[in-house]
Amino acid sequence: MQARRGRFSAGTTGVAAAAALVMLLPLAGGGERGDDRGGDRGGGQGHGNDRARNVIFIQGDGLGLSHRELVRLATVGKDGQLAMDSLEHAGWTTTDSADPEEAVTDSAAGATAFASGVRTYNGAVGVDVDGNPVPTLLEAARDAGKATGLVTTAQVTDATPAAFGAHVPDRGDQSEIARQLLEGSRPDVVLGGGEDWWYPAGDPGAWEDNPAKDPTEQSKGTKGNLVERAQGLGYTYVSDAEGLADARGRKLLGLFANEEMFEQRNEGEGDLYEPEVPLVDMTAKALDVLSRDRDGFFLLVEEEGVDEFAHRSNATRTIQAGQALDETVALALDFQKRNRDTLVLVVGDHATGGLAIENVDPEDEGGEGATAEDGPFDLAGSDLQFTVDWTTGGHTGEATPITAQGPGAARLAGAQRNTDVHDAVLRAIEPRGRG
Repeated sequence: MQARRGRFSAGTTGVAAAAALVMLLPLAGGGERGDDRGGDRGGGQGHGNDRARNVIFIQGDGLGLSHRELVRLATVGKDGQLAMDSLEHAGWTTTDSADPEEAVTDSAAGATAFASGVRTYNGAVGVDVDGNPVPTLLEAARDAGKATGLVTTAQVTDATPAAFGAHVPDRGDQSEIARQLLEGSRPDVVLGGGEDWWYPAGDPGAWEDNPAKDPTEQSKGTKGNLVERAQGLGYTYVSDAEGLADARGRKLLGLFANEEMFEQRNEGEGDLYEPEVPLVDMTAKALDVLSRDRDGFFLLVEEEGVDEFAHRSNATRTIQAGQALDETVALALDFQKRNRDTLVLVVGDHATGGLAIENVDPEDEGGEGATAEDGPFDLAGSDLQFTVDWTTGGHTGEATPITAQGPGAARLAGAQRNTDVHDAVLRAIEPRGRG
């Protein structure tokens, strides 16, 4: 019996293409393989120096264990393995925030726990429960002389990148977050969506106001023309794939959509996952720029689509976003193989949707609207199919899986709190003589 290919089999931008991209990158810092500036030449086996010159912190927003399994079954099947599941150390992290009114975290509080090691209230970005700024991993890396970067398919001022590079009581204050990125934390590379927050009303920038795919999108910045401000501070600004490919220089701002780099709607109602620049390509460019710094770098990479499409009970697009994330993890791992003093970790800030993978059973449909059963989907490499059931359109409170490889990765294995992730990464990037 001939195996049927799943609908989500990798195409030309799959793992092989990601590997080809990373082979074009220079060795980090321009050094030779096996030099002594940095880490665990055993690739994170628990011996040697556990300090990391480079950190690639990869977050799947809304990525729970069931989401990872959904992507695996739909793309590589029962006998396959995702890149994100191949890292040497694995564990899980609780996702609790310190919100006084809600038991389940949002992305802002979840990312702040990762970035700062502090639990805070939902909606807070880079501040504690009293609204006081708390230092972040990106800022610690910058202070240690490392290059830094933020890459996301969300707005670059959305909750997760904001928590690593800004300090505001309300995650919705996105123009202030953009200003703080430029004038406060100053990442060397910022790539993603959200151009609307960088231009004032009436100035559409490179992405037109009120586009047909979403007429509600238009410039609404409150801090003046922040793209011009960025250029004045030495950033090269790009707005499309060609511009990114051609960009030179050590400071780079790329905004590739009005808002998110996809359309997060119900399936068949205008939903779209076709980023102007794929996540893997944005990450490859960031690695190219940041790896020139001889002191190393800290790079945050986020795939937002998993969360947004799970909010919409849209398993088809959730799988696509998850596959894009996994291709990016493969790229990071290829970089790590060539630069063994690099710590790579993959984690979710929370899970979304209450996703369950089930056998096809017409009598087992138990929801409608946001919780309607989705599918059936092909189980890759087989003649079997499965369905996806949803219990909620919101976040859920279960722990999320974490996998890691490289110097300091052993500290990320086993059961831990979300704030422990911060502590382990901070220890890995602290200069020798500390910690």
